[in-house]
Amino acid sequence: MWIERLHVRDLRNIAEVECALGPGLNVFHGANAQGKTSLLEAAGLVSRARSFRTDDLKTVVRRGQPVLSAGATAVEGDRRSALEVELGSGRRALRVEGRPVTAADYHGRLEVAVYATDRLRVVRGSMRDRRQFLDRSAGALWPAYRRLLQENERVAAQRAAALERRSPDRFAWDERLLEHGSALRVRRATYARRLHEALQQEYRPGGESETYSLRVSHPEEDPQAARERLRREIEAERAAELASGRMRVGPQRDRVLLEIAAADAVEASSGQVRSLLLALTLAVLAVHRQETGHAAVALLDDLDSELDEQRASLLCERVCERGQALVTTAHPGWARRVARDGKLFEVAAGTVRAA
Repeated sequence: MWIERLHVRDLRNIAEVECALGPGLNVFHGANAQGKTSLLEAAGLVSRARSFRTDDLKTVVRRGQPVLSAGATAVEGDRRSALEVELGSGRRALRVEGRPVTAADYHGRLEVAVYATDRLRVVRGSMRDRRQFLDRSAGALWPAYRRLLQENERVAAQRAAALERRSPDRFAWDERLLEHGSALRVRRATYARRLHEALQQEYRPGGESETYSLRVSHPEEDPQAARERLRREIEAERAAELASGRMRVGPQRDRVLLEIAAADAVEASSGQVRSLLLALTLAVLAVHRQETGHAAVALLDDLDSELDEQRASLLCERVCERGQALVTTAHPGWARRVARDGKLFEVAAGTVRAA
């Protein structure tokens, strides 16, 4: 799977850009604040209809414009798909081959894995950020996971409302939470285990010797065991939930544990955190390839700022052996050297030209 052509309009400082990409390495170079990361953001928007940088659309749409659009021609084997996303205040439109489609019909046609400074919150942010990382990556891989996640969110919202009102029907929502919450925990635990295994096996771009670990607080992959554990939690917290009128149990409160050398990654150095984030990105790519048989697109922002030239170049080679990569850098010399077997683009003031 790769992006043959990318089209962007009214995204941040980009008025309109269209570029033809190659199936392997594509390197975008230019000074800071010229639009390099915005191009990767556009590819992410086409994939998931959301920005990997922010949930605040007002900062993404170019000033003075009502909506942004991002489109791509996605290629898988002999099949080409024209994908387009339009986003604005209170508006989202998804199209395939120019025809409006639902989110369920849109998702899964193009998948990306992102390494960018904006994603450091996955390691150093809240537990919600970590859960979203797992859930969105797994949801991109399995449509059934997306549906289960949506249903669990609906059940949790209804149960929370019933608790707040002290409504008698809260007990009925307990059963729905047991059904959907335990199923989501099983799927999440399975995906977390596969990411953890990939973390141990994938290439370490910085040559690090530290061990990485990803675990969830509810690792049961057996549906009956997961259901019984959630039932016990509900019973144990029933009085406290009723007293507070708030939910205290469920997958929406579970922990995702990230460790470097058996210590909480939150306490790690900036360099260690970036290395872990990059390793997680490679693990997502690996699991996607194992499950689907084809590669997701790697979006690697400012890669050479953390790795020396040799290691960054080797990483690009390894990734592109398996699929397409879009890489940004502020260093034109490195860009020209690493892109000798790929395509090179210069980005300036929101414009792009093939170099």
